[in-house]
Amino acid sequence: MKAESLIVYPRSLTKRTGVKKLRTQERVPAVMYGTKVEPQNLEINQRDIEHLYSHSVSEILLVELTINGKEGETKPLAMVQEVQHHPLSGKILHVDLRAVSNDEEVEISVPIESVGDAVGVKAGGVLDHALQKVRVRGSVRALPEIITIDVSSLNQGDTLSVKDLPCPEGVTILADPSLTVFSITAPVEEIESTTAEGEEESMNEPEVIREKKPVEE
Repeated sequence: MKAESLIVYPRSLTKRTGVKKLRTQERVPAVMYGTKVEPQNLEINQRDIEHLYSHSVSEILLVELTINGKEGETKPLAMVQEVQHHPLSGKILHVDLRAVSNDEEVEISVPIESVGDAVGVKAGGVLDHALQKVRVRGSVRALPEIITIDVSSLNQGDTLSVKDLPCPEGVTILADPSLTVFSITAPVEEIESTTAEGEEESMNEPEVIREKKPVEE
């Protein structure tokens, strides 16, 4: 996974009123924590973090931090662990950063996307995306931002499972290998037509009238 550059600044305003003041100044409060670092309160320029997210192909971000805008110092690595958004405007309100190292193994959920036009879809079928994300483990530099798989060869009735997903070297997929990721189903009209025909045949079948046994007196 490629690390994106992000400038952050130490944050002294921590209480609710202070955080509110930060946001009016177009600054986003953040916190960085990890197994080998003490928790640190930070703030980020609103435009910087919004720009980073708007140009990212995934919600999973690895960032190389420049603290206090000082170049030349050691730039710690961090993964964006959680981002809080405003429910109406969508603006970023808070960012959680998890400090990591190059060789550290972590677990994340990676989105899955398809590429190519399936043969079965061209014939009128429907591509069903059953599994949207998959849990993986690996070193931060080896982790993929997204997993793509070619569905071009799929015909109606075919499926692709977790075991079929491509995986970078050094990364392990933790999900059940048998789980279905993509499948091609028949067109809805065809399914409805088949069901209707079955019901019609059932209605047209002659009713068998059985003779009642005489009641013994």
